[in-house]
Amino acid sequence: MAATSPASRLIAAAARRRLRPLGLHQQGRSRIWIDDHGWWLGIVEFPSPRWSQGSGLTVGAMWLWQDFDHLAFDFAEQVRPTDHFRNEEQFTAVAHTLACEAERQVEGLRTRFADLDRVAECLLRRADRTGYLWESFNAGVAAALTGQTEAASQRFRAVLTEDPMAEWVRDAQRVARHLSGIAADTAAVREWARIAVASCRTKLTLAEPATAASTPI
Repeated sequence: MAATSPASRLIAAAARRRLRPLGLHQQGRSRIWIDDHGWWLGIVEFPSPRWSQGSGLTVGAMWLWQDFDHLAFDFAEQVRPTDHFRNEEQFTAVAHTLACEAERQVEGLRTRFADLDRVAECLLRRADRTGYLWESFNAGVAAALTGQTEAASQRFRAVLTEDPMAEWVRDAQRVARHLSGIAADTAAVREWARIAVASCRTKLTLAEPATAASTPI
């Protein structure tokens, strides 16, 4: 097993102090921390530069109804660029600053995405953009889950106009076509979402949500 670098050790220690009390858990021995809300994840990553020691900070959200087998930043911001490791004293301060900022960002995401209505409002503010299929898809799902049938149909139409150049695009379009057909039936959309979220959680080997209230869909 490769030795842990001083930068990674200091980042892990700072993250444990600031993020673990909030209920986040570290993904294995990686620099990724997960804030599990049942149907969506907050993701905190302290990315390492490729050829040196150090860390930046990226914080975002993933919607589990996509049924992926990998983590994905669906809504993300690079909060801090890379700070390079020079010595332990210097980087201890860097790690502390990054962890404190991560804590603040996590609390901000929890407020911003506190319920489906707020998620839908946020995602629907983004205009459809060619080449950003998942933005339109996720906005469509959120709209359908909150009873906004016309908005959902519009977003799913945007998904269907994307160039089906790869199998994953065609799969997303197949699902969008199905959801567009049931968009007026909120109960049916919610049942679809529950199945998709459960499947995604299994693929990501996530534990059961702490409370039933964590999964309002």
